[in-house]
Amino acid sequence: TSRSHQNENKREKPGRGDTQRFNLKREVGIIGAVSFIAGTMIGSGIFISPQYVLSAIGSPGASFVIWTCCGILSMLGGLCYAELGTVIPESGAEYIYMLRTAGKVVAFMFVFSFIIVMRPASATGIALSIAEYVVAPFYNGCTPPQLVVKLVAAGAIIVLAIVNCLSVRLATAIQVVSMAIKLLALTVIILGGVVMLFKGHTENFENSFEETNVNVSSIGIAFYQCLWSYDGWNTLNCLTEELKHPHVRVYVYYS
Repeated sequence: TSRSHQNENKREKPGRGDTQRFNLKREVGIIGAVSFIAGTMIGSGIFISPQYVLSAIGSPGASFVIWTCCGILSMLGGLCYAELGTVIPESGAEYIYMLRTAGKVVAFMFVFSFIIVMRPASATGIALSIAEYVVAPFYNGCTPPQLVVKLVAAGAIIVLAIVNCLSVRLATAIQVVSMAIKLLALTVIILGGVVMLFKGHTENFENSFEETNVNVSSIGIAFYQCLWSYDGWNTLNCLTEELKHPHVRVYVYYS
């Protein structure tokens, strides 16, 4: 009726005392949402961490147990974030959840440490891993200079920052392409392992729990390296406001 139309017009045209809220463009679809999580999780860690997990825990059998436990923990975390993402459909992930529950002080302390320490350290580790792989073909048979590795890592961080600032669509497209390449690489590695198993190379599974390191420090390091590989399951909630139909995208992926 006329009264309801008047109320709608009031909402669309805020008065002087009202504040107009700026919204992010919803340009991320289902493929982009999947690529943001899968592409982030399938990163440098999965290609580097397995050797450190095995060396820390000491045996292939215990290594598989660690990987299984970390996978279950990551799955439970993803399911919790699916619920949080649909209940609080705002970008920011941990920051916005702490702001809504624990208050401004706790949220500020988290986001301050996240921006100053946590995220730069994580980005630096990933960038250095990328740089090691990039410069390795140019220094065959010898260790590449650390200065070159650091310069390439810094260049990678700058390029990715520029891409994310320029366009969400461009960043999503690059994420989808990189996810496809990483899935292809993992498929080749997995198929190679299956072929070796069928050829009878099963010596690593004989007495697979021998020489297992059961001390707390070894188990902790193995869990740390393994969880580093699984890291990224919370990425989608950082851009909930940029998702098309966030209740559908978040729930469908995590389910």
